[in-house]
Amino acid sequence: MKKLFFLICGIVVIAGCRKSSVDTSTIAPTDDASQFVMLTDAVPDAILEIRYFGTYNFVGDRIDGYEEPTALLTRQAADSLRAVSDDVVKLGYRLKIYDAYRPQKAVDHFVRWAEDIPDVRMKTYFYPDLDKNVLFPQEYICLKSGHTRGSTLDLTLFDMTTEKELDMGGTFDWFGPESHPDFCGNPETGEYTGDNSKSPANRSITAEQFANRMILRQAMLRHGFKPLSTEWWHFTLSDEPFPDTYFTFPVRKLTK
Repeated sequence: MKKLFFLICGIVVIAGCRKSSVDTSTIAPTDDASQFVMLTDAVPDAILEIRYFGTYNFVGDRIDGYEEPTALLTRQAADSLRAVSDDVVKLGYRLKIYDAYRPQKAVDHFVRWAEDIPDVRMKTYFYPDLDKNVLFPQEYICLKSGHTRGSTLDLTLFDMTTEKELDMGGTFDWFGPESHPDFCGNPETGEYTGDNSKSPANRSITAEQFANRMILRQAMLRHGFKPLSTEWWHFTLSDEPFPDTYFTFPVRKLTK
């Protein structure tokens, strides 16, 4: 059964597991970082909290391939992100980055962790409503990630007045319907409905928390990023330059 599922999962990607028409098994990986930039070179006021460099993440360990607590993006994605930053700064916010480019080695680490069913150290914090053995079937973990193509990032907003993250009503990398952009509202219209029927534990978010998610979403959409239907924090450049390329170089400062 596990082998069968891996064959199915070969055409989906981690971080929402977006389905793809591309047969990723035929794509040669590359370690060419020449078209990437340091995110903070493009967006100097961005705050970095690279979760996979530390241990506060759903695995509970530093993730393979994260050699330094920095963030990398393709040049095109970084330029568009700068426009997003300019927008939200006018509203009193800064961008806070959890993850950007993710090497294939990191995705492989996630896969090994997902297969290690007894390791549930971080269950309370990130997937309390799920048994770990459903993470593959429900496509929380898969063999490929859009992050590995270099134009996807995970982020939130930092409120410069309160000097705290903007309250989004849920943590980054929470596995569950509470992370969906349409949880308790309609992201297309920005309307808060309070409909929490998808939550297995009857959780909810407030109108203010939903509105905060929409501030981030709308800023990203205005500057060429597309959202994911399962994660409020996840966005990909619509016109990404390497839609079929999966990179392997580690996350560390780029040398000139």
